[in-house]
Amino acid sequence: MVSPLHVVVLAAGEGSRMGAGLPKVLRPLWGRPSVKWPLLAAQSLGPERLVVVAGGRGEEPLRAALSEHDGLTVVRQVDPRGTGHAVLAARPALEGARGDLLVLYGDGPLVTSELLAALVSSHRQSGADLTLLSVQLAEPTGYGRILRDADGAMTGIVEEKDATPEQRQLTEVNAGLWIFDLAKGLERLASVGSDNAAGEIYLTDLVQQTVAAGGEVAALAWDRPEDVLGFNNHAELARARSILRRRILDAHLAAGVEIVDPDSTFVDADVELAPGATIQPCTVIEGRVRVAAGCSVGPFARLRNGTRLDAGAKVGNFTETKQAHLGPGVKAGHLSYLGDTVVGAGTNIGAGTITANYDGHAKHKTVIGVGAFIGSGTVLVAPTHVGDGALTGAGSVVTRDSSLPDGSVWVGVPARQLQQLADKTSKRARPETS
Repeated sequence: MVSPLHVVVLAAGEGSRMGAGLPKVLRPLWGRPSVKWPLLAAQSLGPERLVVVAGGRGEEPLRAALSEHDGLTVVRQVDPRGTGHAVLAARPALEGARGDLLVLYGDGPLVTSELLAALVSSHRQSGADLTLLSVQLAEPTGYGRILRDADGAMTGIVEEKDATPEQRQLTEVNAGLWIFDLAKGLERLASVGSDNAAGEIYLTDLVQQTVAAGGEVAALAWDRPEDVLGFNNHAELARARSILRRRILDAHLAAGVEIVDPDSTFVDADVELAPGATIQPCTVIEGRVRVAAGCSVGPFARLRNGTRLDAGAKVGNFTETKQAHLGPGVKAGHLSYLGDTVVGAGTNIGAGTITANYDGHAKHKTVIGVGAFIGSGTVLVAPTHVGDGALTGAGSVVTRDSSLPDGSVWVGVPARQLQQLADKTSKRARPETS
């Protein structure tokens, strides 16, 4: 029978080296707070209990950031005194639980579900009391070094500030991911002291406690060091951001999305790009965005949260969308802003069009019907409605609360109806725009 699995995510670090502002686990990484990356990896294992340990300053922001996640408990580490102390802070939330406890860090956004599954499997197959993940780093500064005896058996971990010069030359390091028997591990951890340079309770001392008690300690050597890289400053955060960006784009490319120049393309984690979509260079896609097959985005386009492009829609250079739904075949090719907007199938949005959605107090919606033609430089002041097949002349300003009838032609500043087209549903003869 497989032992139940429980997870503790340590997210109490203040990130003082990153300056004032958000706690480091809430730093945004491609549309998600950084803590959400390891959290989602852990949730993929289906743990019975999932506990996130927050620090004092970050508790309420962390609760807010994770409010959409069901089945997790956020606890506070009062008077933080090290990583071992942080794990013990989760103990009340694990009351009565039995099985294995997996511990990982909230500032490790590169950890994958594959890695965590491998660690759990290795631990259960070995029968060890405690299994941790280790990696070889050419530059191990800042990491705890793995200590082994002459036979290669693991005997402990020494933190860098407590290491001797010889120990600092070691390149096998503790990657910060642990799994152990919950009851035994927490009992042993409670007896760990703080006799070290930092005066803290180290989680790493659990290795010595387990060995001293006659337990077996194992280490799973992982051959992809980038999967366990964390961050403590902005340079390391930028490194993590770059790796995640590459992973996101590689996944879309593998799924059949054409990304013309990945080096200049930026796509958030929760963006949905359908196979057959084309993303041109220098494009930024943020938040929750859906792009259907046959769409073309860019170059130099920005799709913001809430944008949806239906099949065959085109958003071209220097066009920005937000909370916008563009129907099938819509063209917004140049220099436009479409915010809080619904655009019907086949409509053409001329260069320089703006939906003025904000009046200084609230956002308002613009609705443009099927087969409409919005002339270059048109300003649509929301709320406004443009009917099916309607047309606006170049430079028109359609004032708020306007409703342009189907098939009508409006021009001027402010825009006034010029005529009613004879056939409001047929395509008017005009050059194709690009």
